[in-house]
Amino acid sequence: MAGLLSRTTLIIKAKYSKLLNRAENPTETLDYSYEQMLEQLQNVKRGVADVVTAKKRLELQQQKLEQNVVTLETQARQAVGANRDDLAKQALERKAVAQQQLQSMDGQVQGLADQQEKLVASQQQLETRIESFRSTKEVLKAQYSAAEAQVRVGEAATGIGKGMADTGLAVQRAKDKTEELQARASAIDELTSTGALEDLTAGDQTQLDRELAQISASSQVDSELAKLKAEVGSGDGAKKEIAAGDAEPAPDPAQPQQ
Repeated sequence: MAGLLSRTTLIIKAKYSKLLNRAENPTETLDYSYEQMLEQLQNVKRGVADVVTAKKRLELQQQKLEQNVVTLETQARQAVGANRDDLAKQALERKAVAQQQLQSMDGQVQGLADQQEKLVASQQQLETRIESFRSTKEVLKAQYSAAEAQVRVGEAATGIGKGMADTGLAVQRAKDKTEELQARASAIDELTSTGALEDLTAGDQTQLDRELAQISASSQVDSELAKLKAEVGSGDGAKKEIAAGDAEPAPDPAQPQQ
């Protein structure tokens, strides 16, 4: 069962990885990575600003404590001069506490300074990496766009692209349909000429009616042709007789000519 589950998980991961590879756009991925690096740089800059702000606050507190130490020492001297040893002792105790705080703040300020220095160095390194990545990103994007354009041109020129394949299929379907219609039209013409198909414009006439009508029309044409030939032939004979009657008699060779 465990082996089957492991195999199923592997297949799902492989399918999912394939889908991701198909949907991934390298240019978009590069731009997104560049934006992520810029965001990291902004976080580092904010960290540097926060450290500097904290160090400045400690330094201000140090200045106040130093001023307080000076004030307390002055107060202790004044109390001693006024024979108020009790007040002088209190001032000196407060002075010692302030000095201890100053020593502790010195370590804190130094730690913040070290942290600031490290963050600034990290910021500079990250800025260098980002600039290098930006140049590499633009080069890769240009190369990818050029390769993509070359593939599209090659597919269009060779006809192996999806769009060109669809166009080729459309042309082939158009040719097939045209040939089918041409064959159908030829078949209809042939069937119509042989009388195998009835003329739908002929009303209620059947095939027999049309054949009889065709025979009747042929007989009428032959009859009119024979009549026309007879008329033309009789007209030529009359003309010949008239021409023969109007002609002068030929001279007798036995009679002397005047």
